[in-house]
Amino acid sequence: MSDSTFKALVLRQGDDERTVAGIEELSDGDLPDGDVLVGVEHSTVNYKDALAVTGKGKIVRRWPMVAGIDLAGTVLESDSPEYRAGEAVLLTGWGVGEAHWGGYSQRQRLRAEWLVPMPPGKDSRWAMRIGTAGLTAMLCILELEQAGVRPDSGPVLVTGATGGVGSVAVAVLAKLGYEVAALTGKKEAREYLTALGAAEVVGGPEWSEAPRPLDKQRWAGAVDTLGSVPLARILSQVTAGGAVAACGLAAGFDLPTTVMPFILRGVRLIGVDSVMCRTDRRREAWRRLAGDLRQESLDRLSAGTIPLAAVPETCEQLLGRRVCGRVLVDVNA
Repeated sequence: MSDSTFKALVLRQGDDERTVAGIEELSDGDLPDGDVLVGVEHSTVNYKDALAVTGKGKIVRRWPMVAGIDLAGTVLESDSPEYRAGEAVLLTGWGVGEAHWGGYSQRQRLRAEWLVPMPPGKDSRWAMRIGTAGLTAMLCILELEQAGVRPDSGPVLVTGATGGVGSVAVAVLAKLGYEVAALTGKKEAREYLTALGAAEVVGGPEWSEAPRPLDKQRWAGAVDTLGSVPLARILSQVTAGGAVAACGLAAGFDLPTTVMPFILRGVRLIGVDSVMCRTDRRREAWRRLAGDLRQESLDRLSAGTIPLAAVPETCEQLLGRRVCGRVLVDVNA
């Protein structure tokens, strides 16, 4: 392979175990093993990226690390029969940006089995405005559909609705004809959520209070990014035979509930993991996103485009809840 130089955002650990992020010039010889060399065009900033880059979460599992759990670009060289030079590809998950070098780099060497072909007619900007968050939302919706939750089943609740997963879930569910209720603690987000398609915006102090084991039946299904007390409340309110796709733990990793929703109402709690998800499931989710996420909704999700050098500052802003929507990273800017 050639030995071109390029820029990457590299995380290093100081003697005091503090994470230091900086732009460095690397060569192809610095890249890890893999059978596909990708010219990266775009990445994005996820909550997990923010924790890794700032060092405020134990995300990085080996040092030094090129962060960025998402990337999209064009194959430059390939030793795999599955991909040829010139093909557009994308990647989310698989421990990239945590245990394997990731997307905050102008070039990256990766394993072919981690990649997904770009959906026809789409490009790296489109893919990274969606990223892991959008993929996770679509995987949750696929699970609800498989569980029999249909648009005529009743309202579907989306928690953490202004976040990346929640925003995409609201937009896609609304486009599919569901009556969507969006849960948020941000009163100023009502206009944003209704523009995405939410029929109702809910919130209030009760969502941080322990629920009864069974409450009034309210939701045919839910996409939950919070866990803990909010998830327990949702389960107590899901209608008989309904389902909840759980994919996050922003409110905590505990679940203070009982078995009553499961055995008296037949409620299903479905865990969704987008990191190690099967490749065929990923391809189906991206295919659906290409058709079920309207361009105008994607435009509303956009929080702008930043260069690679602005990633650390943006990560601080995201953790400070000063970012609303999806941030696109142009690694070549």
